[in-house]
Amino acid sequence: MSDAALSIRGLVRRYQTDAELIEVLNGADLDLMPGELVGLVGPSGSGKSSLLHAAALLELPDAGTVHIAGVDGLALGERGRTALRRREIGFVYQFHHLMPELNAMDNVALPRMIAGEGRVQARRKASDWLERLGLGARLSHLPAQLSGGEQQRVAIARALVGEPRVLLADEPTGNLDPATSDQVFDALASACREAGAAALIATHNLALAGRMDRVVTLENGRVIAA
Repeated sequence: MSDAALSIRGLVRRYQTDAELIEVLNGADLDLMPGELVGLVGPSGSGKSSLLHAAALLELPDAGTVHIAGVDGLALGERGRTALRRREIGFVYQFHHLMPELNAMDNVALPRMIAGEGRVQARRKASDWLERLGLGARLSHLPAQLSGGEQQRVAIARALVGEPRVLLADEPTGNLDPATSDQVFDALASACREAGAAALIATHNLALAGRMDRVVTLENGRVIAA
């Protein structure tokens, strides 16, 4: 779809092991529209992470196309893919991957400074996003001084501070207890809707998936509407 924030067509991803060639993605298609939250479910090993990494231009598929905001990401060189990813994609991992020596505000500001934004402006945007996610009193806290749910909310702020059109999340609540998972998901959903970002969220938690706008299943390397 031309108006899709993310459009994937015919995605193929193969991995060679010592014993065999494994085809994880086999012609996967998916459109993600601006502002919608889509749950991605499937058993472990079904290729959810491979699909997310290809969609984020972090891995090159063996075949297929990935259009982000109308731009053919796979037609770009490495520098062009990096620029497109920084501009249009936010990624949240199962583990927060925060820099332990930086406080919450600087962890969120860092990607903007890497992208060339001034420190003052980047830190102001970081502070605004942390305030939105209920962490205004934690700006100067190091990751080790935050709870698991707070750490993951910092990671969400870091992914959204650049106002990407697409947010991709790989089991963002997988390491959290049920109550904290609900809190983090609520924060993620609210932040995405406020920013108008399209979100594709891989999860094993079917209750959380059911709270999204729609759910798709990865089965036999293809994306199937649930």
